[in-house]
Amino acid sequence: MKVDGGVGFDLDKVGAEARAAEELGYSGIMTAETSHDPFFPLLVAAQNTQRVDLMTSIAVAFARTPMVMANIGHDLNAASKGRFVLGLGSQIRAHITKRFSMPWSDPAARMREYILAMRAIWACWHKGEPLTFTGKYYTHTLMTPFFTPTNNEFGAPRVFLAAVGPMMTEVAGEVADGVIIHAFSTEKYIRETTLPALERGFAKAGKSREDFEISYPVFVCTGQDEKELAAAKIATKKQIAFYGSTPAYKPVLDSIGAGELQGELNRMSKQGRWDEMGHVITDDIMNAFAVVGEPASIPAQIKSRYGDLVDRTSAAYASLPVDDRRRMIAALTAA
Repeated sequence: MKVDGGVGFDLDKVGAEARAAEELGYSGIMTAETSHDPFFPLLVAAQNTQRVDLMTSIAVAFARTPMVMANIGHDLNAASKGRFVLGLGSQIRAHITKRFSMPWSDPAARMREYILAMRAIWACWHKGEPLTFTGKYYTHTLMTPFFTPTNNEFGAPRVFLAAVGPMMTEVAGEVADGVIIHAFSTEKYIRETTLPALERGFAKAGKSREDFEISYPVFVCTGQDEKELAAAKIATKKQIAFYGSTPAYKPVLDSIGAGELQGELNRMSKQGRWDEMGHVITDDIMNAFAVVGEPASIPAQIKSRYGDLVDRTSAAYASLPVDDRRRMIAALTAA
């Protein structure tokens, strides 16, 4: 199993953080599109590492056109000598329309076309194919030599797609190189909903599971002592409650018989009762989402529950001492 870690957004520090992560044994370095651009830190990381994958987890696809994203993906893959993974997500309608002022419609169908449009652009740049992509949402039919990249040695990046619902998951299986399963998932939901949806996508594309990577950033509750573990449990319950308040994620709660909580969590979120929401999450619910225990027990638990399901994980270890993180990473990446 590959293990991915993150870097921050302070560009003066990213180089050192990336080198340290590579030295610790991480397989990949990730950024997320939150309060800062997700791509700039990965360019710095590319210049300061030799081995690790460099991944956005995630960049918001619908905030940019396929042409803009294709350019960014090409340039980062060239700069990293083929190590860039373009992890995409759709975000939700309110953010796309009100924060980014971009169009929203049929997110799964639009995402499928978005990725296919990028692949058509890359085929034009890297294989010399004519750019003749015409779809329902995107049209790209003009490309001249002046706007065609020439540093094509490393080709197009891999594309991973974040997905929760079966429709987007099926799209990931069909047109992406990997899927980023949302942390707000249970083992039961992954086995009964996510994997069958991926298989339907594989069948459409004529590919197999071996052609694909599954990444899952499992929740981890751990600490050096009982006090740290208790604090980690509180924080994890709050995070689970935050995600559980989203109506679209109700099927995940349904997978463990807790779907009735979604309405309650949603009402509490609208009332701004964020701290109280964590109290609604019981230990049993937390254990369905998270791996819980002392640091030495975590790798075996992850492998036991998810070893036959996922290829890479990005469980959060940042709060642990360096030696504990090194041992945990080594245990997870060992054959």
